[in-house]
Amino acid sequence: MSTGTTIEAGGADAPIPELVIISGMSGAGRSTAAKCLEDLGWFVVDNLPPALIPTMVELGARSQGNVARIAVVVDVRGRRFFDNLRESLADLDAKEVTRRIVFLESSDDALVRRFESVRRPHPLQGDGRIVDGIAAERDLLRELRGDADLVIDTSSLNVHELRAKMDAQFAGDEEPELRATVMSFGYKYGLPVDADLVVDCRFLPNPHWVPELRPYTGLNEEVSGYVFGQPGAKEFLDQYSELLQLIAAGYRREGKRYVTIAVGCTGGKHRSVAMSEKLAARLASEGIETVVVHRDMGRE
Repeated sequence: MSTGTTIEAGGADAPIPELVIISGMSGAGRSTAAKCLEDLGWFVVDNLPPALIPTMVELGARSQGNVARIAVVVDVRGRRFFDNLRESLADLDAKEVTRRIVFLESSDDALVRRFESVRRPHPLQGDGRIVDGIAAERDLLRELRGDADLVIDTSSLNVHELRAKMDAQFAGDEEPELRATVMSFGYKYGLPVDADLVVDCRFLPNPHWVPELRPYTGLNEEVSGYVFGQPGAKEFLDQYSELLQLIAAGYRREGKRYVTIAVGCTGGKHRSVAMSEKLAARLASEGIETVVVHRDMGRE
């Protein structure tokens, strides 16, 4: 996607390719995310040294539009490597290159299971345990994770679900101003680590204690009607939607393109699901492209 900005390439001005940098924890799905972008027509470079990223962008510009979208997969395994990445990002910013960072996150337990299932050591564990390598990598990546435009937690995702998330964010021909993921979850299963905003629906009566509603989910009209028939439910939806509009305006001013809004209840089956569906519909009606994810529904 051309932004109208140009760089010097081969003696003539050329459009700058769109750039996505994929990073994150080893075992969290970087290769799957990269393959998804490749299937969507992106030019993907795996394990490119960070110092060469600006060169890759310049080569893309020289293609005269043949390479319009570039995805680079990097992993940060040492301080010098990270310093090179930071310098490359500063170089891209100085040239006004539009770039985004996608960070793949996962819980320690999930990562340990994945490494044990393939019987491979973590690349940073050395003579220690897998958890030692994970801790070392998480520490090295902390600053990069904070700079990420999009964080995807793959702890409970399979390959197909991760691809669906990537498709939802990158499949369109044109980038919207802001994309939102509204995620229902159950507090008893833990907070979503990739959430930007978290809101609690446990102030509403729990349909779990209504025998005829217990087998259903917040996707059923009976449950949704019960939830929004409670005092404060509609008022909460109205006022939180207004607050999100204020936040969304600020995100746009700051150039943030993605936001994950987590809506929680005890088990992630009734109240949070019903509220997430209504909230997502409200955001979509206000021009924000929205994806709904029910993280814990069906988990009980």
